[in-house]
Amino acid sequence: MLIRPLDTGWPRQPVGRSAAVLHITQPVTEGVGNFVALLVAGQIELNRRVGLACDPRSELAEHAVAAGATVLPWPARREPGAGLITELSGLRRAVARFGPDIVHLHSSKAGLVGRLALRGRLPTVFQPNAWSFEALTGRRRLAAVRWEARAARWTDDLFLVSQHEYDAARSGGIEPLGGSVVLGNPVDVSRFRPATPDERRRKRHELGVADNQPLVGCIGRLCRQKGQDVLLDHWPEVSAAVPEAILVLVGDGPDRDRLQAKAGPGVRLLGNRADVAELLRALDVVVLASRWEGMALTMLEAMATGLPVVTTAVGGAAETVGRGAGTVVPIGDGKALARAVVARLLDRELGQREGDRGRELAVAGHSSTAIIAAVEAAYQVTLARRAGVAARPTAPGPAR
Repeated sequence: MLIRPLDTGWPRQPVGRSAAVLHITQPVTEGVGNFVALLVAGQIELNRRVGLACDPRSELAEHAVAAGATVLPWPARREPGAGLITELSGLRRAVARFGPDIVHLHSSKAGLVGRLALRGRLPTVFQPNAWSFEALTGRRRLAAVRWEARAARWTDDLFLVSQHEYDAARSGGIEPLGGSVVLGNPVDVSRFRPATPDERRRKRHELGVADNQPLVGCIGRLCRQKGQDVLLDHWPEVSAAVPEAILVLVGDGPDRDRLQAKAGPGVRLLGNRADVAELLRALDVVVLASRWEGMALTMLEAMATGLPVVTTAVGGAAETVGRGAGTVVPIGDGKALARAVVARLLDRELGQREGDRGRELAVAGHSSTAIIAAVEAAYQVTLARRAGVAARPTAPGPAR
């Protein structure tokens, strides 16, 4: 992508870890929220001054305060709407109050409001965590691509979580002023780890599941994106082959009532849970039926836990699960999902091999330590470019 300095007349920024970073995010839950929480805590451990603009009533805000970050109230809605002007003015106030050297925007809504508010006046990196246009069709999709291409002129760098996201940006003509960095998503491999026999037995007992009863999990927001409807439509095929199998849906969202109505025998909706790491240790297989993703954090958490993953061919799937950690099926192919789940429930040795491989890949390429180091290195390049300094990153970082 095009690499050139941006001269806005803004004072030159300091280079290196003394720079203050302001994270701006909406949403504040699920994978994006977990990523921001990990990043904020890791950067504070590196002695950065860190701010977070988000809904102050969220668990993410609580975690950030506990870690030592400054939380700036920004109660934005998840979708664009009539409150956009209020959100813009509120975000401008938050930025002025904190005084960051670099701004890190997370997900499409923050990317929209943040870039409209800043318009390149500060070093700005944008991390879409799945492009918004992948959820759209027709004219709406075209409009979203055009917006991203236009907003790229107010974006120093794109931080992308998969090669799929990078390819989508290139095909849409989305070219930031500096470049694009494929970082991957981080997972806390010390928290998400294989279960001991006692841990597995204890959590299964809490769930009312027998020690050897096949248990499948689908974790994520209950919404069209995550495709739980496709999985439920074809769960009877799993039940026919493995009658004792149980499916648990973990999460909440706008489709909860509709999915509850679809859920037949052997299906349980557990709602939002604070014990996802422990729940994963009780499972035999994890399924992701998503229609689109950047790189699903649940997929990495399952791999780190040593579980085989059955996923659709969304962003990041081929470069993670497709390397021997499970299987990748076409998006929307419920029959293929069901067949893949049955295969792993009936062949436990196959599931064990894939789980071991997934743990290996998660530790080697997606530990939170490695991803935070890559983000830090990328920040230094961004700040150096703005300051007109030919600086090298001092921590290992991704190629540009």
